[in-house]
Amino acid sequence: MNTATQDDRIIKQIIINAPAQRVFAALTDPQQRTKWWGAKGKFEVTHMESDLRPGGAWLMRGMRMGNQSFVIRGEYREVQPPKILEFTWLPDWQEPQTIVRFDLEEKDGKTELRVTHSDFTAEFAAERYQGWQLLLGSVKAYVEKLG
Repeated sequence: MNTATQDDRIIKQIIINAPAQRVFAALTDPQQRTKWWGAKGKFEVTHMESDLRPGGAWLMRGMRMGNQSFVIRGEYREVQPPKILEFTWLPDWQEPQTIVRFDLEEKDGKTELRVTHSDFTAEFAAERYQGWQLLLGSVKAYVEKLG
């Protein structure tokens, strides 16, 4: 997995052995997303709502360590299946909102998935945010298990 961190953004990418359409569905379908988004014992998504269109809202609810609930919400900014997904990201533990963008590029039945998380403030610097490496590994395992 390739990783780059700048002051206000994180860029990570991974190759998934599956077509882009299948990866895009795992990223956007609420029923699929609750199956892979999280890490047992650290944080787990239990519910997701999604109005998958530019300007549409999305929301995730879940549990994190210490049996504490969390909510992450945002609005879709760009939706181009199966190539681009961009949305705002506002968890209940952090302000202001940031931007998450997934770029998918398929070649020979494999998909390069790149996530760019940007607009971090100094108080919540990108270098302190480590969740994407774990989540990319989770979506890869989930999608590849589907076959």
